[in-house]
Amino acid sequence: MNVLGIDIGGSGIKGAPVDTDAGELTEERLRIPTPAPSRPEAVEAAVRQIREHFAWTGPVGVTFPGVIVDGMVRTAANVDRSWIGVDAAALFGGAAVLNDADAAGVAEMRFGCGRGEKGTVLMLTFGTGIGSALFRDGVLVPNTELGHLELHGKDAEHRASSRAREEHDLSWEKWAERVQEYLEHVEMLFSPSLVVIGGGVSKKAEKFLPHITLRTRVVPAGLQNEAGIIGAALAARP
Repeated sequence: MNVLGIDIGGSGIKGAPVDTDAGELTEERLRIPTPAPSRPEAVEAAVRQIREHFAWTGPVGVTFPGVIVDGMVRTAANVDRSWIGVDAAALFGGAAVLNDADAAGVAEMRFGCGRGEKGTVLMLTFGTGIGSALFRDGVLVPNTELGHLELHGKDAEHRASSRAREEHDLSWEKWAERVQEYLEHVEMLFSPSLVVIGGGVSKKAEKFLPHITLRTRVVPAGLQNEAGIIGAALAARP
């Protein structure tokens, strides 16, 4: 079953058709820079451009970097705040819409490092912000938004996201110290059996994971940065 998956991020919007039985992209993905400002009409135009690029008429799944409840946007931390209250499912022509980290987590649990894992599994995506997907015995607890946990009086993602590493010109080792502190806090709260690190940094895990030490197993996402696209497609599978 092929479904078009589209992953909206703070810096880029990526999409590709996905074989939802195999968990693989069937064509090379198209990436479009996220419009600035990232208002609904501008992002919708980018999503439409991806659909047209693949001449797609079948089912579509779309991720969004915020809390999504019944297709409605409840929060918008890393995109324009005018998204709050928007019916994203209707805006995207009836697409299935879900939180971006939740989508990545669903894909990783089905096809990646979370496959077959029991107990509490936490996926964290490090990008423009920090997204989170929490699972208990394979069942998603949606919209956890753990990147907004407070550390040193501010959202954790302002200290430990991939964007924070770039903005503060941190070495991978120095950034790993911030990630370590954040992961220790999350570990204390949830006592997970596995933590999966996703987002663009998952492709460079050898640069920072050796500097991370937790009681919990910590692994890079098996699907790397394609997890969001695959998870979006899974959400829209009939």
